Amino acid sequence: MTSLQSQIDAIPWFHHFDKETFGFETKGIKGIPNRREVDLWGFKPEMFKDKTVLDIGAWDGYFSFYAEAMGASRVLATDHFCWGGDGWGTKAGFDFAHQLLKSKVETLEIDLPAITPESVGTFDVVLFLGVLYHLPDPLGGLQRAAAVTNDLLIVESTFEKLDETKALFEYKPERLREDYTNHWSPNLKGLRDVLAGLCGFHQVDVRPWSADRLICYARK
Repeated sequence: MTSLQSQIDAIPWFHHFDKETFGFETKGIKGIPNRREVDLWGFKPEMFKDKTVLDIGAWDGYFSFYAEAMGASRVLATDHFCWGGDGWGTKAGFDFAHQLLKSKVETLEIDLPAITPESVGTFDVVLFLGVLYHLPDPLGGLQRAAAVTNDLLIVESTFEKLDETKALFEYKPERLREDYTNHWSPNLKGLRDVLAGLCGFHQVDVRPWSADRLICYARK
C-alpha cells in the first residue's frame, strides 16, 4: 500500500504546506516556506475569521486553505494559468489537499480578466498574492481585484527601488527577465497611488517584507 507521504511526494508542488497548520507537509519548490511568509506578512486569524475570502491565483491553495483554517465563513479559490492554462502547474496539489483536509473551499477555474462582481460575486477579503507582476495589464488587474473587494485587498508582489517621488511601474526589470511570465513591477509609490487613486481604497499600507518584495493591505 502506498503511504500518504509517498502520494504527497508524487505531486509536483509549488507551495510548502506545513504540519503546524495542516497536519501534513509538502516539498514545494517555492523559494520560501509559505508559513514563513504568513509570519513576515503579518497575517492574523482575525483578518479571516467569519469573513468571505477570494483567492485569485490560488495554485496549490495554501492561502485558500489557510483562510479556511483561520475561520473564514466562505472561501473561493480561483486560477486559470496554473489549473488549465499555459503554466507548468496543475490542480493536482489543490485537489489532493482539498480531499485530505475535507475542505469546503469552493473552486472556479477562471482567468483574471473574467473576474467581475457578476461572475464571482464580492468578498470581504481578496487575496492577490504573487499575481501582479505576471500581468501584462497590471492596472486593469488591480481594478478587477478592487471591484470584487468589499473591505480588504491584500497584494503581495515584487517591487522596484525606483524614484519614490514618482509613481512608477518598470517593465521586466533585469532580475525578472528569466521568467517569460513576468511583465511589470511597481515601486512602492506606484502601487500605493494606483490603489488609492485609481481603485478607490481609502487606506493603503504598503511595505517591503524582503529586499525586493512587498506586502500591501488596502481597505475601502
